[in-house]
Amino acid sequence: MGYISANIIPAKFAANTNTTQYTASGVIAVLNKFTATNVSASTATLTVYLVPKAETAANSNMIIQARQIAAGECYTCPEIVGHALNDGGFIVTLASASNSIVIRASGVEIS
Repeated sequence: MGYISANIIPAKFAANTNTTQYTASGVIAVLNKFTATNVSASTATLTVYLVPKAETAANSNMIIQARQIAAGECYTCPEIVGHALNDGGFIVTLASASNSIVIRASGVEIS
């Protein structure tokens, strides 16, 4: 088995529609850090799903539900740290407003 430190989701804005941000392709991905920073002037919300292969984002795989993030706040998403995605699993995010929340995730990919 090989272990590679990975920038799972490079820093980017979370869209205001359900958007797949990362898919574990041929690896198991273990999430070590996930941050969400609100760079807007108003409170915004973030929803995050960790979706198994061949499923869709739904209440059954929602990890963070509409978490309010104040203007200027960086939320470290402790609910996500330590979770793993098997091959084909993916991360979906939803922000309440576009260009408001910058997300970034890092971890380890195991092949």
